[in-house]
Amino acid sequence: MQAIDVIGAIEKVAPRPLQEDYDNTGIQVGDRSSTLTGVLVCLDITEEVIDEAIQKGCNMVVSHHPLLFRGLKRICGDSLVEKCVIKAIKNDIVLYSSHTNLDNAFGGVNHKIASILGLEGLEWIVPGSTVEGVESGSGLIGSLPSPKPAGEFLSEVKKAFEVDCISYCGPLDKTVTKVALCGGSGSFLIDDAIAKGADCFLTGEISYHHYFGYEDTVIAALGHYQSEQYTKDVLKDIIQNACPGIKVEVTSINTNPICYL
Repeated sequence: MQAIDVIGAIEKVAPRPLQEDYDNTGIQVGDRSSTLTGVLVCLDITEEVIDEAIQKGCNMVVSHHPLLFRGLKRICGDSLVEKCVIKAIKNDIVLYSSHTNLDNAFGGVNHKIASILGLEGLEWIVPGSTVEGVESGSGLIGSLPSPKPAGEFLSEVKKAFEVDCISYCGPLDKTVTKVALCGGSGSFLIDDAIAKGADCFLTGEISYHHYFGYEDTVIAALGHYQSEQYTKDVLKDIIQNACPGIKVEVTSINTNPICYL
């Protein structure tokens, strides 16, 4: 089994053309023809994650967030990104990322979140196109199996995503039937979600000013890392289903750089 086999499996589910213009999905470091000893999946690539891959005998790391967003003019170990690139090259480790293409793909990141929340009758908030046979769109909206007060729903979200707090605005006594969601930074979809009748919009992070002007809708953020943490399971399932002979490990490292008191 080679790295290109894993890449092909992922891009069959989430074709690269589905990525946003600003993104840098795809192979980051390494040789596509490398024979694999194992794959480690993660949300973010850090030195600790690469060390874990080495320790677990994995010579490929598949992440959701790309290590390389901007071009490097030098690689001399002055930054976290440079250090990761050097360590990966020295240890013959392939680095690959599937980011907004996996967000936008049918069955990707947002569908995983929706399944955890138990939403039914899913629709795209903003439908996209079909690329290489894969349906796409931005965000999802669906219905809860039974309506419930917003406060109760957000408490269930906290438990399901194992978070200590959720930032929100809006009435907690509002009855929630339709829930819209977007993993990561989804503020750009709030107005579209409300236009589709969302009682609650849930995402990873929301800027301060986006909390204004939506008094009748519950707007909530549970943290960028927290909202996308189960993407690791999505990637693992894709690889294992298509490449049953390869060892796939999920990182044990919490790469969330944000600390809470």
